[in-house]
Amino acid sequence: MTLTRPTLILIATLGSAGLLGGAFAFQYIGGLAPCQLCLYQRWPHAAAIGIGVLALVTGRRGLAWAGALAALATAGIGVFHVGVEQLWWEGLATCTAGSISGISAADLLDPTKDVAAVVRCDEIAWTLLGISMAGWNVILSLGLAMIWVAAARKG
Repeated sequence: MTLTRPTLILIATLGSAGLLGGAFAFQYIGGLAPCQLCLYQRWPHAAAIGIGVLALVTGRRGLAWAGALAALATAGIGVFHVGVEQLWWEGLATCTAGSISGISAADLLDPTKDVAAVVRCDEIAWTLLGISMAGWNVILSLGLAMIWVAAARKG
């Protein structure tokens, strides 16, 4: 079965929407607060959704290459995140050192204020088959990038 360019773009767009929706579900339904790197991985998916909608509306093939770049960007951030989780390299100072930057001393000392704990990027909150959410994002985003490339190459 041969899929058309619009169908491939729709699949890739819905894929990013599904991954982004899953991230929000883990956060708001599952109670797993995202770390800074988790948040960074969301932005390229949001961009891919916008690119996909624009590509479907305009029919411009070149936009599929932009979608592929967005999928590769989130996969790249995910690879970095997996490396931080596995302690292969250091992560951002804002999420691996227990940083409280951005929180005022007054808020820290005020017992009526609810100051949430810093979510560390080097601690794995959830796994499936031994693969963290960041790892799954890499795997699935690379698959989405391949779909975007297939759409871009369609004649």
